[in-house]
Amino acid sequence: MSIHDFIGIGLGPYNLGLACLTEPLDELDGLFLESKPDFDWHPGMLLDSATLQTPFMADLVTLADPTSPYSFLNYLKESGRLYPFYIREMFYPVRSEYNEYCRWAAAKLRSVRFGEEVTSVEYDGRQGCYVVHAVRPATGEALSYRARHLVLGTGTPPYIPDALQGIGGDAIHNSGYLEAKAALQAKESITVVGSGQSAAEIYHDLLAENDAHGYRLNWVTRSPRFFPLEYTKLTLEMTSPEYVDYFHALPEDTRYRIETEQKGLFKGIDAELINGIFDLLYQKSVKGPVATRLMTNTALNSASYDEESGTYTLGLRHEEQGRDFRLATHGLVLATGYRYRTPAFLEPVRDRIRWDGHGRFDVARNYSIDTTGRGIFLQNAGTHTHSITSPDLGMGPYRNSWIIRELLGREVYPVEKSIAFQEFGAPEGLAA
Repeated sequence: MSIHDFIGIGLGPYNLGLACLTEPLDELDGLFLESKPDFDWHPGMLLDSATLQTPFMADLVTLADPTSPYSFLNYLKESGRLYPFYIREMFYPVRSEYNEYCRWAAAKLRSVRFGEEVTSVEYDGRQGCYVVHAVRPATGEALSYRARHLVLGTGTPPYIPDALQGIGGDAIHNSGYLEAKAALQAKESITVVGSGQSAAEIYHDLLAENDAHGYRLNWVTRSPRFFPLEYTKLTLEMTSPEYVDYFHALPEDTRYRIETEQKGLFKGIDAELINGIFDLLYQKSVKGPVATRLMTNTALNSASYDEESGTYTLGLRHEEQGRDFRLATHGLVLATGYRYRTPAFLEPVRDRIRWDGHGRFDVARNYSIDTTGRGIFLQNAGTHTHSITSPDLGMGPYRNSWIIRELLGREVYPVEKSIAFQEFGAPEGLAA
């Protein structure tokens, strides 16, 4: 059996970008395995009006290789949409269009295998390679591949709060919103729980149509206010090589504290959307009270479901007042985000992986997580080591440039070292 240079497990935007950047490199033999039958990026949230929160240059390849044939602009050119996009004069692609772009790129790649689910990974010390076992769910066929390196890109699964685990009924996570939308709108009341962009998009979408359907609409968030995504230019310099260097070198406990404090830098709501929600509420209020409630400072602590009436009863607590209360709702949307889970298929090679004091991957500066420092690389899931650059689409090509350099031992795509105007640490040579 041949041994590949590397195998990418999972095909979200980051590993898809890696596939695009390695496709023209004859000296690298890579393979990418994805359990889904084709590429589909958050299909439950492809609302017609939703845009990316990053500009079009933050595509799969451009910030590593602006000449790549897999760029978003080349996709627009090939699909006859370049001039309309130009006339639109907006940096932010429609999210469904970005998904179509990724599908376009994936269809061009020879290294991608859809419909193959990785079940376990072992290490063959004699041959010095990883053995990746997979299955084709559609047929049950077992497969195995060998590679000297792995790149993990399995993404983050939906997070369901403990209070709602196994509660029953038809509550949905926001990842399944579009499929469930019609059934939701047939209910007497709908409650959206969450504080980020997805919660805001769903609330706005449901608010726009509540007159036609007659449901009561609630938005419950634990946050003390509807925080906008901080998108000022000096703050954006925190998605820079210098900031990664600075953050990664901090003590582990300091990094974990900062990680908690920085959530608003990549989980906030577009200011334009916040204003749009207010404007929509105002427009609807001209005709009288709007059948909606927006509740901040409100934590979900418990929940129950009555099957006979099809009603959820949410146990809520107003954090600042310290008051407990209940809210009944027929429809329930959990815009509660995503949390990384260590893939079960890594269990056989657990002893080859570095772990930090909190039980998470100890991700090296070069994005490796294994004891050799260059055997297993991680896409995303590194906010505790690489800060807000980890989930940032624009930093995907930068990270992939690093990984390709590690795989080949030479730099193919220039890896920027210094781009920021500001200094993040104490200046050298100016000690007191």
